[in-house]
Amino acid sequence: MATAAARSAPAQRGRKPAGNVPSCRSDAVLEQVRQYDRIALVLQGGGALGAYQCGVVQALEDCGVHPHWVAGISIGSINAALIAGNAPGERTAALRTFWETVTQQPLLPALPWDHVAMLGWIPEPLQPQIAAIQGLRAMFEGQRGFFLPRWPGTGGQPSYYDTAPLRETLKRLVDFDRLNSGETRISVGAVNVRTGNQVVFDSADMRLGPEHIMASGALPPGFPAVEIDGEFYWDGGLVSNTPLSQVLGGHPSHHTLVFQVDLWSASGELPRTLLDVSERQKDIQYSSRTRTITTTLQRAQQQRHVLRDLLARIPAKVRQTDALCQQVEKMAQDKRYNVIHLIYRDKPFDGQGKDYDFGRAEMRAHWQSGLDDMHRTLDHPDWFALPSAKEGFITHDVHTQA
Repeated sequence: MATAAARSAPAQRGRKPAGNVPSCRSDAVLEQVRQYDRIALVLQGGGALGAYQCGVVQALEDCGVHPHWVAGISIGSINAALIAGNAPGERTAALRTFWETVTQQPLLPALPWDHVAMLGWIPEPLQPQIAAIQGLRAMFEGQRGFFLPRWPGTGGQPSYYDTAPLRETLKRLVDFDRLNSGETRISVGAVNVRTGNQVVFDSADMRLGPEHIMASGALPPGFPAVEIDGEFYWDGGLVSNTPLSQVLGGHPSHHTLVFQVDLWSASGELPRTLLDVSERQKDIQYSSRTRTITTTLQRAQQQRHVLRDLLARIPAKVRQTDALCQQVEKMAQDKRYNVIHLIYRDKPFDGQGKDYDFGRAEMRAHWQSGLDDMHRTLDHPDWFALPSAKEGFITHDVHTQA
């Protein structure tokens, strides 16, 4: 049954959000999902584009699919905290509250086209211009409950903005006792400013607070580094914007179904203007070689399966006494992975500032895109089947297969 939050989630430019997942489709998907030991949600960083991930989460909640593990970078870590820090069935509402909070202008009153845009009345040719204005407003004014311009002489780490409002928003919307309870594991990536190494803050290893989530999203020079235990951290996307390796590279391994929700598409058209060049650069940089990472993990898993098969041909007595066999035994495994890949596709109004365009109408369009893409994915229950022992690792993408 749908929650009130699901029914009231943002719609695309005035359009009501799609209905709930039909029960017959949910039953077919859930039957496949039950074959897995672990369900993981992997959330890429991408600023204002992060509302796309919320639509995916809403569709999964409507279907009754709840992750055991959420891993995020930057805005993905904020969404991850809102998921892990709220009970199943209440997560869509928490995400909705956050995104409707941060898409309000903190200083100047709403401009006339803000109201018109929310009703879906902006002609398509004007949408890129309106989106660009929204991005400029975010640069000069900040976003309510998220960040504000830092004025000279105010102290703190050097940055253009102060993210103190984000700390208060996280404390208000995230139950950190629940987040750290172990019910839903959460991992967020950041970069140590001093060493340049990526660091993963994992609720399985430590207690996480607002500072860990903020560190994962502290993209310089806009946002200040966050101090944790004497070290300073920046946005994890500076090193890797896709935390898939964290989920599939750990031990012990399990049969795992992964929903990888990316906000940047590596593929795109040849730029025609300098603004297009800037946008294309971001797409390539922040897509973070996601296809390469997935392919590398897939090959590694296939190699582990080959090692397992080779060991099976060696007499048990030899395996138990031979040092090399024992070493290979630690590397071999028969676990299987299925990665459901969802990638945000640009809208006509998107431009080089799409990651900081926090307009309310744009947020709703991103959210609806995630909802639509996940619904289209759920139309293929067979995609959720546990891979065969021979396959080991499979991927599905609604944009390339449907």
